[in-house]
Amino acid sequence: MLTRSSQGIWRGQLKNGKGTMIIGEAGFGVDYSFPSRFENGSGTNPEELIGAAHAGCFSMALSHLIEEAGYTPQEISTRATVHLCKSDSGFSIDKIALQTDAKVPEMPAADFTSKAEEAKSSCPVSRALAGVEITLEANLAGAD
Repeated sequence: MLTRSSQGIWRGQLKNGKGTMIIGEAGFGVDYSFPSRFENGSGTNPEELIGAAHAGCFSMALSHLIEEAGYTPQEISTRATVHLCKSDSGFSIDKIALQTDAKVPEMPAADFTSKAEEAKSSCPVSRALAGVEITLEANLAGAD
C-alpha cells in the first residue's frame, strides 16, 4: 500500500490568521487565508487543491483507459471547478464540475465519451469524493 501525506498549518484566529499547506514530503508550500478561501484574496485554498488533485487523477485515469482501448492520447487537459456552498449547517463542497479536452487521433467520439465517464467514476480521487456530485463535460479533438 502506498501512503501520501501533506500538512496544514494555521496561525492565529480564523479571520485574521494565515496558513500554509505543505504538499507532500518534498515540502512544496502554498499560503492560504480566510480571504483566499471565502473572499477573493490572494493565495490558494483547500478547494483549489482538491480540484487540482481531482483534475490530475482524472486525466491520468482517462489516459490509461484510452490506452487500454488501443488508442494513443496526445494530450488530456482537465479543469475541476469545485463548488463551495454555504448552508444553515455551514460550508460544504456539494459539486465538482470536470471539463476535459483531449487529443486522441482516430478515437471515435462515442468510445472517448464512454472512457471519460468510466474515468470519472473510477479514478481514486472521484471514489474518495463519492459523496459529492461530480459532473463531466468531455471534448475530443483529433490530432494536430
